[in-house]
Amino acid sequence: MSKQQKTTEKTTGYVIKVQKVERPTNRSYYLNLPVVLAEALEVKKGEEMKWLVEDKNTLLLCRTQTKPARQLRAKP
Repeated sequence: MSKQQKTTEKTTGYVIKVQKVERPTNRSYYLNLPVVLAEALEVKKGEEMKWLVEDKNTLLLCRTQTKPARQLRAKP
């Protein structure tokens, strides 16, 4: 079993691929946010976010405008 498979078994998440776009005026890398994750987080089109670098292996995507936490329903 590869190291990547072992890591994947320990955590849950969504695997994406980084896309590189080269234009005459700039180079960009794109990361896609899976729809199911965006919907669960209630992300809206045009919402502003920022990247924080924790270390070489960890990027944090954070909202610039915080949203209130959702209230969980109490069990009857």
